[in-house]
Amino acid sequence: MAHLLGVESVALDFPTKTVFDSVTIGIDEGDRIGIVGRNGDGKSTLLRIFAGLMKPDSGRVTTRGGVHIGMLDQTDTLDQEQTVGHAIVGDKPDYEWAGDAKIRDVIAGLVSDIGWDTVVGTLSGGQRRRVALAALLVGDDDVLFLDEPTNHLDVEGITWLAGHLRTRWSPNAGGLLVVTHDRWFLDEVCNATWEVHDGIVEPFEGGYAAYILQRVERDRHASATESKRQNLMRKELAWLRRGAPARTSKPKFRIDAANELIENEPPGRDPILLKQMATSRLGKDVVDILDVSVSYDHEVLKHIEWRIGPGERTGVLGANGAGKSTLLGLVTGAVQPTSGRVKRGKTVKVVTLTQELNELKEVGSDRVSDVVGRQRTAYVSGGKEMTPSQLLERLGFSNAQMATPVRDLSGGQKRRLQLLLILLDEPNVLVLDEPTNDLDTDMLAAMEDLLDSWPGTLLVVSHDRYLLERITDQQYAILDGHFRHLPGGVDQYLRLRKEQDSPAASNPSTAGHVAPTSSLSSAELRNTKKEIASIDRKMEKLSSRIDALHVEMAEHDPSDGPGLSALSASVQELEKQIAAHEARWIELSELIDA
Repeated sequence: MAHLLGVESVALDFPTKTVFDSVTIGIDEGDRIGIVGRNGDGKSTLLRIFAGLMKPDSGRVTTRGGVHIGMLDQTDTLDQEQTVGHAIVGDKPDYEWAGDAKIRDVIAGLVSDIGWDTVVGTLSGGQRRRVALAALLVGDDDVLFLDEPTNHLDVEGITWLAGHLRTRWSPNAGGLLVVTHDRWFLDEVCNATWEVHDGIVEPFEGGYAAYILQRVERDRHASATESKRQNLMRKELAWLRRGAPARTSKPKFRIDAANELIENEPPGRDPILLKQMATSRLGKDVVDILDVSVSYDHEVLKHIEWRIGPGERTGVLGANGAGKSTLLGLVTGAVQPTSGRVKRGKTVKVVTLTQELNELKEVGSDRVSDVVGRQRTAYVSGGKEMTPSQLLERLGFSNAQMATPVRDLSGGQKRRLQLLLILLDEPNVLVLDEPTNDLDTDMLAAMEDLLDSWPGTLLVVSHDRYLLERITDQQYAILDGHFRHLPGGVDQYLRLRKEQDSPAASNPSTAGHVAPTSSLSSAELRNTKKEIASIDRKMEKLSSRIDALHVEMAEHDPSDGPGLSALSASVQELEKQIAAHEARWIELSELIDA
């Protein structure tokens, strides 16, 4: 494929560390590359060097003539005095931009809830971020550099962005470099992954799942000092291989190789054992929300029924402003119902991992070691007792960082210290409110590993789809004030939201009501279960065929472009068939659950 741009022998030093040491790497037509690595290792710096916004100490950046580059930086560069419309489409007349399907799609996907004539300076930080992303995507750049594009997007927005980037260019045209901690997004969008670490950039084939497989294979041969990291990634790989049908029916790595690596890896958590432990700590009663409604200037929650049991691990979905924080407030006691009642067990101890880092406000001048040293409680993980210092090490703190004042920690380090203090406080109901902020993919994996063995009731509100599927066993959604179980998970939520936004859903006579589902007769239930089993077999066969094609592609002569294109087209066709089967599988599962 044709070369677009690259860096040659690039080196960069900061006063306290070497960021890059003679890095040579490039982007070709059709590359969709995700950049991962620990916070502070140079992911955003690499993006800025490629975009020409930062000069390396040595080496050079090469760009093919005529290539147009667009960049979404983390800094806010919008003119605060202009309107939203002008920021996105500039001086284009309405008839011109309104007739462009791409521009209409971007506006609908990112800023439909923001007034077109609103002044940018009056927007929130998240709204300005979405306006900046929309302004970039309406352009015709050949290569896009995106630094944390999913920040401030909800699940629907992230799903829209992934679909837009997948279809933006033809398969062999354009290029994309994206820095993000959203692992689902990486897997959906990227066909290659670059890991930035120790002054180098190491390329891997495929999205996040494929990267994890290759990394585990690589780390098998690493020194003993890498054993902890290797074991953690092996657990991550095991979860990716043992997930729900809607996830594992699209394998993005070699099944045999993955299964061999995780052969002796136990499941991430034992739900029966954890529930028994949670019951012993909590009793059978946790929190019962009984026919509860909450009103402010309007009714936010309507007749909610939610009986939370010991050991439950529940994810809560909903659009911004749908009432998720209000629902969590009912659980914690911060919100009182307008009608109905909330019943709590006598032994319930609820703690919330908030976005405000409240636990650290009074210890800003203290060193990390002093804050941790005050905690006398040990933490049990995977049957092993860990001291607070060991737990902190597991969350990525070095010996040098132990002497750092809390106020001087990075956002991600503060987030990890906050989680440690909360776990050592021994709650039996833990509420996580957007816990992925400021954490890189390695630290997310470490946090998830700790929570896998946490014996309590876990409630999670997050726009991070991967995290929700990873650490929760069931999902619920707030839809027009109503609380609904989602047996089909996030995919079902997205479909319900799409139906909610359809013209029929906006009809006053039907809005706010979930369509009733008739129960199945015994014969219908048997037939439905048979069809589900048939779909499972079909998806398994299709997945096997895709794996065989991937092997054939890997062994194919790389100089045979037409042959590789034909194999790639065959894979895409099979993946479309699997997607259709998945949709039917979820639909049938909902009928059984109704």
